[in-house]
Amino acid sequence: MQLKPAIDWLVYSLIGLEPGKPFAEILDFFLYDYVKILFLLFCMIFIIGVLRTFLPRERLRAFLSGHSGWSYAAASMFGAVTPFCSCSSIPIFMGFLSAGVPLGVSFAFLITSPLINEYLVVLMLGFFGPLITLLYVLTGLALGISCGFLIGRMKMEGYLVPDMQGSIDDEANGTMPTLSARMRFGLEEARSIISKIGLWVLVGVGLGAFIHNMVPSEAIQSVSARAGVWSVPIATILGVPMYGSSAAIVPIAVALFQKGMPLGTALSFMMAISALSLPEAVMLRRAMRLPLILVFFSITAFGIILIGYLFNGLSNLGFVR
Repeated sequence: MQLKPAIDWLVYSLIGLEPGKPFAEILDFFLYDYVKILFLLFCMIFIIGVLRTFLPRERLRAFLSGHSGWSYAAASMFGAVTPFCSCSSIPIFMGFLSAGVPLGVSFAFLITSPLINEYLVVLMLGFFGPLITLLYVLTGLALGISCGFLIGRMKMEGYLVPDMQGSIDDEANGTMPTLSARMRFGLEEARSIISKIGLWVLVGVGLGAFIHNMVPSEAIQSVSARAGVWSVPIATILGVPMYGSSAAIVPIAVALFQKGMPLGTALSFMMAISALSLPEAVMLRRAMRLPLILVFFSITAFGIILIGYLFNGLSNLGFVR
């Protein structure tokens, strides 16, 4: 049975709500997206979890300890396949530093890890489609590589706390002997992550359904029009103090976009919440001094603003919609 007809039958036949009524439309929209997203998330996290067991973690750590440009790309791509938010990425970031991985390379991982992950990609594919998702992934990788490179060139290692400690999770380090063991790890990772982000998905899809069905398009368009060219930096600045899982932020961002907020403005708001947060700054204070944290936040926020303008420009030219 296809999902959408099944949800429609549940809402309008079994429950008996009247089509066209606001609550019925919100519930129908919410149930369809929630079930679809959870199923896709579980499948994608399972696949990525199995693939991660083939990753030779010690060899990767040794490679990242070099200073070549490939180290920045490898760190960013490793961040893209690790399912962490900005705060849960920090222990691995600290572990990289304590293992001798250069500062800029470690930051390339820290920036990319919360911006790109399997459940965010699934959410964006479901809401925005493949083209915008692909462009988002590529610009997110470019942001991690370029910002990490800039921080590395600034030679700010002196701002690290001398007794900073860290450890790397070696649970999936490429040494699992059998396919069944790898599949068990993938299933456990999918179960664990779904249990952690399920509430975020519930809240995000719920707010997205409310915005989609109840907030007038004219209101969003009016706010965006008043902000004008400043809408992207304003959205980025507003997103920085917040903290939330991408599982909750993506449905809200797409609802704002569908109601008339420019694409780049909505994505910059989402990226700022995902990659930068006050709890992250507090946790980083254990590893580094305030000037380095400010440099990290400033460079990353500037990069997010540039990406927002890029998406708005592409949208205005008709390349993405």
